[in-house]
Amino acid sequence: MLTGKQKRFLRSEAHHLSAIFQVGKGGVNEHLIKHIEEAIETRELIKISILQNCEDDKQEVAEQLAKGTKSELVQLIGLTIVLYKPSVNNRKIVLPTRG
Repeated sequence: MLTGKQKRFLRSEAHHLSAIFQVGKGGVNEHLIKHIEEAIETRELIKISILQNCEDDKQEVAEQLAKGTKSELVQLIGLTIVLYKPSVNNRKIVLPTRG
């Protein structure tokens, strides 16, 4: 579980990132989750955009992706989701400590 300070830090880190995945009409599926898991292992912090034609609720989509990839939902702003999960093999992001 991330603290408020850690989430603010991750939001600032994600600000300059571009969305590398899009959730469209098909919604969230196993294929999409598998690809996001691979990308998040490499990058740790990713942005995903929800397209206008997505029929699912944006909050549900964000929660499904976070749960499916076992990552933390950092932010859902507009139709953009930011997810974070520390990499097992090549950690790059150092989170601020609690306190």
